Amino acid sequence: MNTRRAFLQQAGTAFALGGIAPTLAHSTTTQTNNDLFKLGIAGYSFVHFKLEQALEMMQKIDVNYLCIKDFHLPFNSTDAQITAFHAALKQANVTGYAVGPIYMKTVQDIENGFEYAKRVGVKLIVGVPNDELLPLIDQKVKEYDMRYAIHIHGPDIKLWPNATSVINAVKNLDPRLGLCFDMGHDARYGDDPIADLKKYASRIFDIHLKNVTAATKEGKTCELGRGVIDIPAFVAMLRKIKYAGCCSLEYEKDMKDPLAGLAESAGYFKGVCAVKK
Repeated sequence: MNTRRAFLQQAGTAFALGGIAPTLAHSTTTQTNNDLFKLGIAGYSFVHFKLEQALEMMQKIDVNYLCIKDFHLPFNSTDAQITAFHAALKQANVTGYAVGPIYMKTVQDIENGFEYAKRVGVKLIVGVPNDELLPLIDQKVKEYDMRYAIHIHGPDIKLWPNATSVINAVKNLDPRLGLCFDMGHDARYGDDPIADLKKYASRIFDIHLKNVTAATKEGKTCELGRGVIDIPAFVAMLRKIKYAGCCSLEYEKDMKDPLAGLAESAGYFKGVCAVKK
């Protein structure tokens, strides 16, 4: 690890650990500064936790955006349940900005997914659709005036392994059809996530912010400052392309006890963003 990256990791960790202290329910700090971007968390990071526990962790690390998963807000939720859900998020100073990832293997899955997003009140779906269903999704993004970001999964599955596979499939479809750029999986596939961020910027609607231990199938999620992806260079590219979406931590390490890793990763990202070249 070079000296600059070591400094940033140490600074970010210190920043994060400071955030572990109890915070007020209505924090006045939000990720709206253009140098910081919108830092969020992908809901899957909290698969083992109830919503109240997830929001408590988000308050502790001062992260204010959440991609909503159906284990926190089921597809069959009533209007009253959706209202109560948003009230709980507001109390924690958190905004639910998207839903997903939602796996869509049938026409009915697509119908259900778009109606769900509409009822929840978001304008972005993170999805994993069967490729033969893309023409229908193309119709739906027009009908609902909603963006649809296909999530990539690296070399683990054949469907949507990297950024290029998505872009090649949607490039001639409605511009509201694009990519949830899981930078870790892109790297695990053997691609360069920083180059792909630049190349596909206009179609990247969401970012799963993560680092991995190796740029191979065997690579595992790790704390943001400890992996093979050059995060300062990635942040520099975010600035260059003027990225305006969310950067949501998807932390798949220590998933039954993720707070320390999330705190370190959030603090590291904030620390990197605070350092201007």
